[in-house]
Amino acid sequence: MEEIHNIRLLVVDDEKNQRELLQGFLQKKGYVVQAAESGEQALAWLKENVCDVVLTDHKMPGMDGTALLQEIKALYPETWVVMMTAYGTVEKAVEAMKLGAFDYLSKPIDLEELLLLLERVENSILLTRENRQLRRELKEKFSFEGLITQSPKMEEVLSLVARVAPSQSTVLIRGESGTGKGLIAKIIHYQSSRSKGPLITVNCAAIPETLLESELFGHEKGAFTGALFQHRGKFEQAQGGTLFLDEIGDLSPALQAKLLRVIQEKTFERVGGNKTIQVDVRVISATHQDLEGNIREGRFRQDLYFRLNVVSLLLPPLRERREDIPLLIDHFIKRFSRENNKEDLEVSKEARELLLRYPYPGNVRELENIVERAVVLCRGRLITSRDLPFHLTEGVGESAAMSVPSNLSLPRQLEELERHLIQKSLQEAGGIQTRAAEKLGISERVLRYKLQKYGL
Repeated sequence: MEEIHNIRLLVVDDEKNQRELLQGFLQKKGYVVQAAESGEQALAWLKENVCDVVLTDHKMPGMDGTALLQEIKALYPETWVVMMTAYGTVEKAVEAMKLGAFDYLSKPIDLEELLLLLERVENSILLTRENRQLRRELKEKFSFEGLITQSPKMEEVLSLVARVAPSQSTVLIRGESGTGKGLIAKIIHYQSSRSKGPLITVNCAAIPETLLESELFGHEKGAFTGALFQHRGKFEQAQGGTLFLDEIGDLSPALQAKLLRVIQEKTFERVGGNKTIQVDVRVISATHQDLEGNIREGRFRQDLYFRLNVVSLLLPPLRERREDIPLLIDHFIKRFSRENNKEDLEVSKEARELLLRYPYPGNVRELENIVERAVVLCRGRLITSRDLPFHLTEGVGESAAMSVPSNLSLPRQLEELERHLIQKSLQEAGGIQTRAAEKLGISERVLRYKLQKYGL
């Protein structure tokens, strides 16, 4: 039984015998083959059909092979072309390759050579398709808003996410508020085998403790005052999917014990009920708290911690991935300009410097809010410092030291001061690094290191 190939061919030759010979031979070898007797007929067929590879004779009446090759590359750039010529000179081959042909064959065609060439073409086409699909999947995987990044630290996190997502393991996402823990949970869910199931999110800190047990595990009718109907909890709602427990450090000891049992045994009872319910749910949790410290103080169960922390992801704060700030600023400006029916806005030099210098204790979420506010308040097409919150602009015009936030540690204040002085020297030097380095009293090599360090 002949192999079935995944590419479609078009043979173009004005000689009927040669055309039918190639078409019949390739069809027997498992290829899908169409034939055309002229360049004009080939283009008419390509207009209505999809083709992967065109095998075309070079010398034909009317439109010759070279002209056909140029038309195909202009109209159908993803179609591969192989030139066939009885005039197989080096000059003709070089001309065809320069115009975009994959390769050429000399007439009379050696059929074994033809098969080897088509095998190479098919491998190249399949590799191109695979790379395109991988890029598409990668874009889908990491294109959630707020996770635009070129930071090595975030790329390490995303690499780990890509490896853990297909597994069934519990994941504990750690990081300060506003770093994107919820977005990471979404990526893990939608790139897992559970992606067709539900993703249910519970903020453990936002629900009163008296209601949280019912919210998680559900309740039976009459279980407590006001329980007029049976209620399915979040675990049941997440059946076959993922349950994301945000701010897991705020769970009470009693609920920690029930959660541990669900993770271990995959069973629970609703509040006020005695029916054991089986559940198949992957648990992802997140916290900004020091769970190890909570364990030492007796406020968090160590056995639950080990169950939740099979894989741990630590998201860096925005101040440790400053190279992402310019990308995020531009992303949020485009997004909020579109949402507020405004043309794409620009940022003044002074405003951009303020945005780049600020330490963002609220991380990406704070930057997002600041940019949204600026877009809404902006009167023209240029966002200026007047459109930014006061805490970003106070101290402008004073000394560099006065512009450094006092709530930072001494090392961080020194870094912010150094960053400010480098920016100022670069501005005064017109962006010429050699002059800026001389002004700062450091070598140009050290300056380049500092520029990379601070994402300037």
